[in-house]
Amino acid sequence: MKKVIYRNQISKVLGISLVVFLLFSISIFAQDEPATGSSGDPVKGKTLFNQNCAACHSLTRKMTGPPLANIESRLSEDEGLDREWLNAWIKNSAGMIKSGDAYGNKIYTEYAQAPMTAFPTLSDTDIDDILAYTAAPPPAPVAVAVTVDSKDGSAKSSDITNELILGALIVVFALLIMMLILVKKTLKRFAIAKGVDLDEAYAGKGLSLWKAFVQNQFLVLVTSIFLLLAAAYFAFGWMMQVGIDQGYEPIQPIHYSHKIHAGDNKIECKYCHSSARVSKQSGIPSLNVCMNCHKSIYEYQGNPEGPTKEDLANGYTNEFYTGEIQKLYKAVGWDEENQKYTGETQPVEWVQVHNLPDLVYFDHSQHVSVAEIECQTCHGPVEEMEIVSQYSPLTMGWCINCHKETNVKVEGNEYYTKIHEELSKKYGVDQLTAAQMGGLECGKCHY
Repeated sequence: MKKVIYRNQISKVLGISLVVFLLFSISIFAQDEPATGSSGDPVKGKTLFNQNCAACHSLTRKMTGPPLANIESRLSEDEGLDREWLNAWIKNSAGMIKSGDAYGNKIYTEYAQAPMTAFPTLSDTDIDDILAYTAAPPPAPVAVAVTVDSKDGSAKSSDITNELILGALIVVFALLIMMLILVKKTLKRFAIAKGVDLDEAYAGKGLSLWKAFVQNQFLVLVTSIFLLLAAAYFAFGWMMQVGIDQGYEPIQPIHYSHKIHAGDNKIECKYCHSSARVSKQSGIPSLNVCMNCHKSIYEYQGNPEGPTKEDLANGYTNEFYTGEIQKLYKAVGWDEENQKYTGETQPVEWVQVHNLPDLVYFDHSQHVSVAEIECQTCHGPVEEMEIVSQYSPLTMGWCINCHKETNVKVEGNEYYTKIHEELSKKYGVDQLTAAQMGGLECGKCHY
């Protein structure tokens, strides 16, 4: 039998390789573990952070409270504070301040003595998840394929553009004109070949036709009446559009997207236009209403998957919306770095979209609070509008048609009980429209 002399050496090499592989694997897993020892779920932590912390804290900048990115590791390294201290602080910060905790009082003094809200209902697991989210690296930005015009740098989508379609139509019309010219030349050549004198064939034809028309008085009279009626029709149509601004879409000094606020974020119309409940006017919201949210929302995050091609084509990028928030800060005099008002304000000259004549009286509260009419009935799907435009014509005929078609809600309102009974007998109906209850009287809407 042949003796294998290298069997022991091979076994030793394999054994050493196995040990090295195991040590390498252990080191890789050790690197993947968070440096702070947090074992929470960063995905759940993000939801909890947005629900409980985002109103006062950011990950990367000072707000009402300090930034929270890697807060556990920073407190451990800089202040020697452990997880137990963090749990106690989150659940009862006021108690720790009263007890004389040194770092707690330092933070309390540094941030204008604004006490942190206590979260006693958060479990240790919830806090683990939040800290895991604050320790996680930020997500990599999503690359979006965009073509940029070298002339003005504006973003364009890769779809067929209007310029390309227009160029194709120009080429088609040019070909048609060339074909007509060739056809004319060919027919003229055939006529000459047949010995037809074209000048003699068409001489005086147009003049005799015009003379025939002028000499026919009935035809002239009918044509004149037709032209006068057509001119009156178009003139009347043009004059009836005076003062009607349906589709009017002005550009505002600060871009406000109703699509984002009322659509994506489901903010109720009357949260901003609160006077619509109790006043004739719906009112322009005070910028302080905007700052209720935008003290904390200082930049636009947008769609996690990145802006759409339509948004890019219109210039509605995350940077664009963040720039509009900066305009808001400048208008109200908000110092973003120090989180306080400077007192240096600038008025915003908003452009009114819906304008009624001075002789028309319209009460928002009567329609919104009493009639309980939805805002979209008159203003259209505002929650889908990036830029608000006038959806309805707002003409007298449009209002009258609404009064004729809309039943008055009288249930549970004693004010309408008697008048509803009498008018129901008069008209022989169970439901009364606004028109049947006086909604067509001139004095209701006109002074």
